[in-house]
Amino acid sequence: MSERKDIRTLILRIAEIVIEELKLEDITPETFDPDMDLVDELGVDSMDLATVALVLQDEYAVFIDEDDYPNLKTIRLIAEYLQTKLRTG
Repeated sequence: MSERKDIRTLILRIAEIVIEELKLEDITPETFDPDMDLVDELGVDSMDLATVALVLQDEYAVFIDEDDYPNLKTIRLIAEYLQTKLRTG
């Protein structure tokens, strides 16, 4: 599987998690802009971001440091972050 396909799959799954955890309506993983700023454009607060991070930690068996949360502003950035974590173990 190509890295491009891997990141796309990861982006779609993260979008599903964000939509489910934040109870977003009228949006699907396919229509979710992976470059949308979750905080500034979508209004996600720190508690919501922490919830999403915990779900991602459970699903992908990785540790997401709270200090990294401010850098995880878009679904694409989260996907790239996770991809790096998954590669390095």
